[in-house]
Amino acid sequence: MPRRASKTIHSFLAASVSGCAILAAQPAVAQTDTGANVQLDEIVVTAQRRMESSQDVPVSIQTITGDAIAKSGYTDVTDLQYMAPGVQYDPTQGAAFQIRGVGTTSFDFSNAKSVNVVVDDVVMDGQRANGLIGMVDIASVNVLMGPQGTLFGKNSTSGVIAVTTTRPRLGVTSFRGSASYGEHDERILNATVNLPLGQYAALRVSGFDQAQDGFGRNVTLGRLVGSKHEYGGRARLYLEPNDGFNLTLSGDYAHHWDSSVRTPVSDQPAAVTAILHSLGVYPGPKNADTADSIFGEIETEEWGASARVNLKLGDHQLTSISAYRHTLYNNNTPADLTPIDRFAYIPYNFGHLETDKISQEVHFASPDQQPVTYLFGLFYNRLEATQVQYQWGTMGAGPVPSATLFTTTGAIGETGNASRFDAVNESVAAFGQVQVKFSEQFRVSLGGRYSHDNNSQGLDYIYLDPKPITGFSPIFIPTSAPPVYRFGRAKGENFSFRVAPEFQIADHAMLYASFSTGYKPKGIAFVGNKYAPYEDETVEAWEIGLKSEWFDRRLRFNLNLFRSDFKDFQATILTRVPDGLGGYILAQAIGNAGGLRSQGVEASIMARPTPSLTLSASGTYTRARFTDYVYNATTDYTDTRLPNSPDWSYAIAGDYERPISSGLSIRAHADYAWRSKYWTVVGQPDWSFVPSFGLANARLSFVTADNRLEFGAYARNLFDTYFSTGYQLYGTLGLLHYTSPNARRTAGVFANFNF
Repeated sequence: MPRRASKTIHSFLAASVSGCAILAAQPAVAQTDTGANVQLDEIVVTAQRRMESSQDVPVSIQTITGDAIAKSGYTDVTDLQYMAPGVQYDPTQGAAFQIRGVGTTSFDFSNAKSVNVVVDDVVMDGQRANGLIGMVDIASVNVLMGPQGTLFGKNSTSGVIAVTTTRPRLGVTSFRGSASYGEHDERILNATVNLPLGQYAALRVSGFDQAQDGFGRNVTLGRLVGSKHEYGGRARLYLEPNDGFNLTLSGDYAHHWDSSVRTPVSDQPAAVTAILHSLGVYPGPKNADTADSIFGEIETEEWGASARVNLKLGDHQLTSISAYRHTLYNNNTPADLTPIDRFAYIPYNFGHLETDKISQEVHFASPDQQPVTYLFGLFYNRLEATQVQYQWGTMGAGPVPSATLFTTTGAIGETGNASRFDAVNESVAAFGQVQVKFSEQFRVSLGGRYSHDNNSQGLDYIYLDPKPITGFSPIFIPTSAPPVYRFGRAKGENFSFRVAPEFQIADHAMLYASFSTGYKPKGIAFVGNKYAPYEDETVEAWEIGLKSEWFDRRLRFNLNLFRSDFKDFQATILTRVPDGLGGYILAQAIGNAGGLRSQGVEASIMARPTPSLTLSASGTYTRARFTDYVYNATTDYTDTRLPNSPDWSYAIAGDYERPISSGLSIRAHADYAWRSKYWTVVGQPDWSFVPSFGLANARLSFVTADNRLEFGAYARNLFDTYFSTGYQLYGTLGLLHYTSPNARRTAGVFANFNF
């Protein structure tokens, strides 16, 4: 962005925020504090596969509305971690969410996720994929804390992030669009149209395109590091010919590209450091620059289709959800830091992953508001993944081109120079829940789930012609022996259950307790060509909570205490992989920790003191520690903190709106998310330490009385807070780290249109 434009945006934002503060101090005229316009909006969730008030569900739930997402300025599903305390995301090791400090992040392809993202009741379980790129036309996001298996198709030992997109509306023609432009050439466009198709059908189509330039430099190639570009769309067709039947057909496509690669921090060899300094790259905790000769970039592509059928059978309802999904993941991450004609380590490091998934869920539900309600379902899921990976380099022995290259993705005695992994995860389950209402004040929920899993993985070696990749034809030297076993299968079964009594202690106050168990199946891993199966994981979880509303629903206060004990937790561990020169690379692998415990307290409060002002705050204290973790009888991680797990985190937000004339209103939003210190690699607090940090966002706009036009300014990371998202200790290259586009301030202007 030109300097003048940047200065104009900053000046406009500062003036707008000052004006908002003056308006907020004035009395809100032409409005009255009646109960109707002061009461907090009811939050409706489907956590129990029924539409219910969140305050009536005996589960700790953090709900984020689509409006709240838009006001925050966040654009990616991974940014939900800054809006929901207790949620974290690790982008470095398999890319996965954590809830209450717990979540397996692993490069293994037979490993199930601890936290599943579920979009419109379809589980997004593809490896390296989150199932949602771009946050356009989102109705709500519900973060369900703790084991979730008795009501969802896929068993999730740590929790579920349930995303609901907006359903097509019958008889309504509407268009909604948004455009924004900000610093670092940030540009965001999205649009949604709803079209009636006769009396009984409607079509809803949305699309988005968003991009931002990076703030790091590749000084060798003259390109920016940390840039991103995403685009995609979704279409939903809704048919409702009568009250007893409806059908929703959905299809979506999304593409993501970024150049967020690891950059040097410290402990590089003196010769490498000298080269970097000569090129203007200075390793350090805030460095985002590199000098690789090969441009590092990551590309993901996701698309899929689903069909949801609801059929009334008397007072009961039968629901069928069928889905197919495909994902692609290309990871081009060279590990050199310098031009390869001066120093080369692993310049050719590329992985190509494709997954295909089919799932089928059928559930049968009783009518609501009965003394006994129930839901029973069946679930089938099959996920196939194929990954081809090559890692070629001199391991620091010399520059490139070179007569020979070491390959960590080959095996001694094999002709192949690349690894091919083929994995299949298959799951069949029956689940259900019964809720018995003994009186107006007391009811009990009982749930159960039987799962049968069949996971397999194989490793083979293929030969890729190096000349189109490297420009020359070297001799390849593999660094390790082939695996004793090249294929493995792990089968298992489990019964999980949940018991949750509720006590209505007042008209708008409920006490609840729950005990639940969860399960993740065993799997097969290959680490440094070694066959390394791991065992299944189980959890027992307790929770006690209060959900309440006070002062004629002007104040909402929820509080809960929780504890989860995991046995044979599928943990990410550090293991040594030969580098071909007599040394080793520290690699992340999957294995079992004997036990871990996550316990703490969560609280949230929301208030609407006047019709113009809404305030909210939520926070969590989580102590997540390994209770039994001895690796190879040489390393004891017992009583160490889980990675990416801060002890404390909280989020606060405020929204203010009032008319300033007969045709114009002002809207202001501010939010702040903070988390305490943590580290990103298990048992390595010294070199993977991330200090505590907080992110503030602000937004000020003017909106017409008919709500058709809104325009204003925004600032994301208002105080320009820098932080790292992950660290790696990478052999001769020393300590490296990743950064995020959110680790800098971005200010801009926007306009929304509604017709």
